[in-house]
Amino acid sequence: MGHTGEFFKRRDQWRRHPLLTSNLRQATPGLGIALVAFGIYLVGEQVYNRVIAPSPSHRQQSPASSSH
Repeated sequence: MGHTGEFFKRRDQWRRHPLLTSNLRQATPGLGIALVAFGIYLVGEQVYNRVIAPSPSHRQQSPASSSH
């Protein structure tokens, strides 16, 4: 590899350090599951609002507000 190759090999060793390579996954356990669950919640809420929930024009007026 030669003297120059050894120099760069030692300079790049910090990039493969365990604290830098897998630290994000270990620092945020459960983040992926939480993001998936939140995404399912958002999709479910949109489906509910468009399909299941009655629109505001279909609401019945109360007798007190219609007497005015």
